[in-house]
Amino acid sequence: MVKQAERRAATTEAILTAARRLFGTQGFAVTTMDAIAEAAHVAKGAVYHHFKTKEAVFEAVFDQASRDLVVEIDGTARAEKDVLAAMVAGTQHYFAATAKGPTGQIILRDGPAVLGWERWREIDAQHFGGKLPRALSVAMEAGLIARQPVEPLARLLLGAVTEAAVACAGRADTARAGAEYARAFKSLVEALRVRP
Repeated sequence: MVKQAERRAATTEAILTAARRLFGTQGFAVTTMDAIAEAAHVAKGAVYHHFKTKEAVFEAVFDQASRDLVVEIDGTARAEKDVLAAMVAGTQHYFAATAKGPTGQIILRDGPAVLGWERWREIDAQHFGGKLPRALSVAMEAGLIARQPVEPLARLLLGAVTEAAVACAGRADTARAGAEYARAFKSLVEALRVRP
């Protein structure tokens, strides 16, 4: 039973690794289940055994890419002097990472289109989006921003980041756009800071 579970996990991992590479480099529309199976060195039936549709494979890849991005963001944010600076640094990292290459293709370009807006937001809330309310609570506890209801403020800031991310995804100069939006987000966050 253990060996079977290990084989199943290894097959799933091979499929996701291959799919992530293909989705990231070719995009969702061009990538086929046949190509995923071939790249994973498994039969096409094995792919369908683990994932009923190409969209299901993509959702698993999107979730994995989002989780990995949050680990990177956490590493960047930890170096900052306080939680507000960490929020800004984390958002800057998010825009920089999603402005290029496979991460941007999966998270920003294909993510909303393949998953749909609601599902894209649900998954994001488990990763990047879920960090914002916690960070705001910490900032209020530390006296960095005025006490106020966290949920509305978090939604407004996350809405700004999400809208900026979608706008960046539609631009040819994604890196430049991301840097501009990151600077604007910094202005928003710093405006919340309580001045002594």
